[in-house]
Amino acid sequence: QTHLILLCVVSTAVLYGSLALFTSILHNVFLLYYVETFVSIYKIDKVSFWVGETVFLIWNSLNDPLFGWLSDRSFLSSPQSGSPITTPEVVLKRLKALSTNGPLFALSFLAFWVAWARPGLQFLLCLCLYDGFLTMVDLHHSALLADLAVSATDRTRLNFHCSVFSALGSFSVFLSYSFWDKEDFYSFRLFCMTLAAFSILGFFLVSRLLRERFQKEVLLRQDEAQTLKELSVGHAPLTHPEKPVTIKQYLKQLSKHRNFMWFVSMNLVQVFHCHFNSNFFPLFLEHLLSDNISASTGSILLGISYIAPHLNNLYFLTLCQRYGVYLVIRWLFMLKLGLSVVMLLAGADHIYLLCIFIASNRVFTEGTCKLLKLVISDLVDEDFVVNRRQQATSALLFGMVALLTKPGQTFAPLIGTWLLCVYTGYDIFEREPVKDSLVSVPDVAAGSGTPPLRLGCFYMLVFVPITCALLQLAAWSRFTLHGRKLQGIKTLRQGAQHGNLIDVKAI
Repeated sequence: QTHLILLCVVSTAVLYGSLALFTSILHNVFLLYYVETFVSIYKIDKVSFWVGETVFLIWNSLNDPLFGWLSDRSFLSSPQSGSPITTPEVVLKRLKALSTNGPLFALSFLAFWVAWARPGLQFLLCLCLYDGFLTMVDLHHSALLADLAVSATDRTRLNFHCSVFSALGSFSVFLSYSFWDKEDFYSFRLFCMTLAAFSILGFFLVSRLLRERFQKEVLLRQDEAQTLKELSVGHAPLTHPEKPVTIKQYLKQLSKHRNFMWFVSMNLVQVFHCHFNSNFFPLFLEHLLSDNISASTGSILLGISYIAPHLNNLYFLTLCQRYGVYLVIRWLFMLKLGLSVVMLLAGADHIYLLCIFIASNRVFTEGTCKLLKLVISDLVDEDFVVNRRQQATSALLFGMVALLTKPGQTFAPLIGTWLLCVYTGYDIFEREPVKDSLVSVPDVAAGSGTPPLRLGCFYMLVFVPITCALLQLAAWSRFTLHGRKLQGIKTLRQGAQHGNLIDVKAI
């Protein structure tokens, strides 16, 4: 009886959003502690660490399109016989994948915190297993955004609930500080086991509730189809079945999808900027603010940078409902550019302005990242309409976006350390100054100038977002899937799902 009450009372949007909670409570802890665990506790050697990270980088880039293709390849062909796959059936397929891979993701998370093999081998296997299951969960959860709703209002509502639950999941970071102790790892292991158990239970319960909800709709559709078949109504004219689309043909179609290419160009820069902020946030705090703010203020800034993007996204989503996602993202790029120019003109000595800028730069950049799923969902609609798909290939398109934009994760630390060396003459690997640097070393003892490392960090802090914003505004201005064109695409997809023909020329 309680199960039936939950099924009736809790909305689909809340259930969908809650899936983000069961992922984020584990992933935030993983990001903070996995390197420290293997380096400080398991004592992994340097070669094994870099071999593991290199293999992880390759696997992390390839598994998104691989799993997307395995998931959605059956949707790339036109129906050859019988009725086409309906949207509720696609949703059920994704929920079944989540109910299986969600608990496995939680179990792979636990594998990090108990030593069960040689550190190098365990590091490699844990990273690949964890990222594999995380990719499956993230792909199907993101694809559901495009499959559950077509209208911008409904998708914004779904994303709104994801932001709320992701913000709640960020609190696991604060709780973890109470249990983290390198000398006594037992309490932290129990904490991780509790998080994993909660996540497993959540994935099982929520996916079951959603599956029962859509199972009813599938049975209703099947009854209607059987009735029509018995009455000999609704049969399409006999045509030659089309061959399934190969991966080569799909990539060719994608290469001609101009909005997809411009979006990927913009998103590659966005991924780079997000990871640049994450990688160098502690560096900026240490060299720009540590002498002028207390340790507690620094920890507050760090905490804000984790939680504020989720909370801020709630406001951004209300703006998206009023003005559209395209304009909101464009305003965020312009805001990033404007704030960076103001900070550059103000200089590195305005400490409070510097605090606000460092925090807001990360918050707005992460906030933009969280809106991009809505744009990818719109691209799914356009791909469905333009290429006359039997069913939208949501997971595959999300996977292709990940494949083409994840290099930004690698470029961020590489370009960042190179810029640090160029601006300051300081190589973090060699620990020695480099002669050819843009910032000359002043006589600090004599009181002339600013220490070069601090000034170099400041230049990095402001010039990277300025450059990123200019590149993104240029690419985003070529993106045309908004306004009337977007409405036309959505109308055609909704019509196709109700059995109407798609007229691509009408766009």
